[in-house]
Amino acid sequence: MNYIDEGEGDTFLFIHGLATYALSWRKNIDELKKSYRCIAVDLPGNGLSDRGDYPYGISFFAASVYELIAKLNLKNIVLIGHSMGGQVAIRLALLYPELINKLILCAPAGFETFNGFERSLYKSALQVLDFFASEDVSLAKTIRTSFYQVPSFAEQMIDELSLLMHTSSLHTYRNMIEMCIDSMLSKPVFDELSLLRTQTLVLYGERDALIPNRMIHPVTTRKIAEEVIKLIPHAKLIMIPQCGHFLQIEKAELVNAYLKEFVKGSFSS
Repeated sequence: MNYIDEGEGDTFLFIHGLATYALSWRKNIDELKKSYRCIAVDLPGNGLSDRGDYPYGISFFAASVYELIAKLNLKNIVLIGHSMGGQVAIRLALLYPELINKLILCAPAGFETFNGFERSLYKSALQVLDFFASEDVSLAKTIRTSFYQVPSFAEQMIDELSLLMHTSSLHTYRNMIEMCIDSMLSKPVFDELSLLRTQTLVLYGERDALIPNRMIHPVTTRKIAEEVIKLIPHAKLIMIPQCGHFLQIEKAELVNAYLKEFVKGSFSS
């Protein structure tokens, strides 16, 4: 499993979202590595990590990240996850609370729940095989939708992810995506949020176009976030205005400030 490891001090461990990579945290690492040790993983099947016949999904990714934590002998971790990576981070915090000092969730998946019919509708609407087709246009559209105001950096991200997508067979890549989406929908963490004992910061962009899925749940991101945050015993919610799903990129300076304040400051729920 490929990972970035820069800086010194207390450990920030970053987990990226669906079909992205460790470098989706580069704007955060560039600043935070001045004071902290920053480790960002490429989850298996993503980035520069191995692509194999693995049981991709939330539990597998959590186990993979735990193996890295054990290998590097990491303690008192500030665990940070984006989107699907947020759901992975929640699973890790539930399984190994003694390792996680604080939990930071950036536009996390897992707060929105789906019944059986809704899961089928969601997967059908996504049209996974076409959505992540070999055409760069499809990938570019997906990335751009993740921003409220698309930054120039998005084009570099699109180019990099497109190149990485073609390092394995399209069939292998599509299979990984499909398994991840199925895992996010069928193995939610929603019912276990009340069991979290870790101090938690949740950040969402007010203009997140991906959470919730408004075709199925025609409500605002804020409504989803405010309802679910009540279930987490020691949690604080921050909604970022004029910001989309990739908040750690689109509002990097502000997100970095929130992260540092949360880690350094006294916590209040």
